[in-house]
Order: sequence, then C-alpha cells, then structure tokens
Amino acid sequence: MECDGTLSGSSGPTLNAIGRTQAEQLALQLRDTKIDAIYSSDLERARETARVIAKKHRLAVSLDPQLREINQGEWKGLLVTEVIARFPREWSERERDPLNARAPGGESVAEVAARMKHAADRIGKQHPNETVVIVSHGLALATLLCWVRGIPLDQAHSQILDNAHPEIIEWSREFRNDLSKGIV
Repeated sequence: MECDGTLSGSSGPTLNAIGRTQAEQLALQLRDTKIDAIYSSDLERARETARVIAKKHRLAVSLDPQLREINQGEWKGLLVTEVIARFPREWSERERDPLNARAPGGESVAEVAARMKHAADRIGKQHPNETVVIVSHGLALATLLCWVRGIPLDQAHSQILDNAHPEIIEWSREFRNDLSKGIV
C-alpha cells in the first residue's frame, strides 16, 4: 500500500523524490558493508533502489520477478475505501482469513510467502557464505521475515518494514533444509 492508501501491489509508481532520498540514505548505510550480490524485484521502484546501492558497490543488479510485491488483481490502484465499497465480500474475506484470501485476479499472502521462500532459498544456495542484498517490497519482505522469525504468516501485515529499512537475515543451512519454518 502506498502512503496515500492506494493498493499498488505488483505495479505502481516509480520512486518519487522522497523514495530517491531514502534509497540514497540506504546506500550510505550500506557503504561499509561488503556486498557480494544484489537481487531486486523487477518492478521499477525496487530496481531504482537497487541501482543506487549497486552503483556505490560497483555491482550489477540481478532482477527476479519472484521478489515482486503481492499481485492486488482488481484492487490495483484503488484506495482501501474504494475496495471496501466495491468489493465488500472479498474485503471481509481478507479480514477473516488474511492468509488465504485474495483480490479477484490477485494472489494470497500464502502464495506470496511461498514465492518469496523459494526465491530466498534459491538465492541463498547460489551465494553460500556471501552477503546478498535483496530489494523487494513491504508485504513480500514481511512474509520472509515471518518465516525467519517464526511468526505466524497471518501476522505478515504487522511485519511490514518502513521503506528503505535494512533488515539483516543470516541465511543458514537450517533455513534451507526446513522450508516450512515459520509458516503456521
């Protein structure tokens, strides 16, 4: 969700001036970190952020569509108030079952989590004992954090980080061997 309450999901805006400033500040925070690889969602706002970080480290960015934000389907571009008015049954289902409900034509939180787990596991296997930056999106990253922290996935919305907030995850063999970890 954008700061204006619009559901953008797997499409949406490029970085605005605030977003570009946040990306620059994030790159500064990471300037002394040895980074071996940078992966990014292929959505433009994530690519822009990843490019700013990559430039400071002289690295290429690997684009990965599995790192995209949730597909909001027919809710894409609508304000939450509009969704509630136009899709009351589906919104009630989302409130009742936040894990499995989906917008018409969209995907569920559980589907996003499975996609993110697969991507993180693949990236971890490709870069053992390396430092990898993953640039993705709020809910997509929150599902990954739920898994790693052992938080029930139906609480993913409460785990969404601020934009351009770095989160360090040590990806160990145990995570790769237990793909059900944290999914309750």
